[in-house]
Amino acid sequence: MKNKTNILVIGGTGKTGRKVVNKLKKENQNVRIGSRNVSPSFDWQKPENWANVLNGMDKVYITFQPDLAVPGALDAIEELTRQAKKSNIKKLVLLSGKGEREAELCEQVIIHSEIDYTIIRASWFNQNFSESFFLDPIREGFVALPQAEAKVPYVDTDDISDVAVEALLNNEHNGKIYQLTGPRLLTFKDVIQEISEATGKPIAFTPIALSAYTNVMKQQDVPADYIWLIEYLFSEVLGDMKNSEITNDVEKVLGRKAKDFNQYVQETALTGIWNN
Repeated sequence: MKNKTNILVIGGTGKTGRKVVNKLKKENQNVRIGSRNVSPSFDWQKPENWANVLNGMDKVYITFQPDLAVPGALDAIEELTRQAKKSNIKKLVLLSGKGEREAELCEQVIIHSEIDYTIIRASWFNQNFSESFFLDPIREGFVALPQAEAKVPYVDTDDISDVAVEALLNNEHNGKIYQLTGPRLLTFKDVIQEISEATGKPIAFTPIALSAYTNVMKQQDVPADYIWLIEYLFSEVLGDMKNSEITNDVEKVLGRKAKDFNQYVQETALTGIWNN
């Protein structure tokens, strides 16, 4: 049994955070969820409350919403790191984005903090298609997206959270940067076809220009910072061939293969979420 430590999971109700929380509890760790809806509450907009949340913690898993690439993220990570040092935090595990130059600036803050760290750079999540902005179009049976030819090695949040827990509990991962991907490259058309076959429902896919895509979001009153992020991800991250690289870091850390996208699709189809 691992030694019991006090671990703060910032974003502990999010896509990866909630799984990290559950897995740490199964390992008999003391877990504090960093969220606006708990006490003491953690809010990225209220750094004056962070010391209370960090108090008594040994290690921290950090996920930044909506993404480390957004303006303001670097300042927030710098301040959190400063307060973590003051609170004698022993280790930081940061979830970052693969192929995001702006996110790498945030990584550097952690790397040079003099606190033990592990950086987890993840490719786009499988769960973006069932828990995020792609879900509604899939339910409606019509998906229109830019960068139709971009190939992405989607990674599962089960694998990300397993790697995060390993990094939090084992010192052998200190000072490491892991790049997590799935085992296969898929275009958006490939993704939609696999979901369509698994659900038995027709889903049309249409390529669309990025400018047209963002105009639709503006018409739907999507917040400006969210539109900025979408433009960034589709142009900078998907537009860069580096993001189509497949790694074996999941296997390196966990001793097993990364979950294939089709396994995720089969498991998720059984929940019925795409048929609602």
